[in-house]
Amino acid sequence: MIQSLAHYGCHLLLPLVVALLFFKSNWKTAYFIMLAGLLIDIDHVLATPIFDPTRCSIGFHPLHSSFAILCYVFLCFKKTSRLVGLGLVIHIISDTVDCAFM
Repeated sequence: MIQSLAHYGCHLLLPLVVALLFFKSNWKTAYFIMLAGLLIDIDHVLATPIFDPTRCSIGFHPLHSSFAILCYVFLCFKKTSRLVGLGLVIHIISDTVDCAFM
């Protein structure tokens, strides 16, 4: 229960905090763009079973690989892709928190 709260709390609240602190004038747009980082979980459909509560996503799914994570970090540096990059990095941080509870 606590693990789920921490995991989904990070997925939903961390982008909101970043949006409110650093993108005050456009926080709603920033929040929803960063929230779109949840879409990388589409790679879970490639796994069997699709959901396994004992499996750590980091390093297992293609969009959660080290190479992909490095690309997400680089997206944060360019202004035009910063929000997408932040959303993806926040997603990876959230999944890392989830893995730490396992």
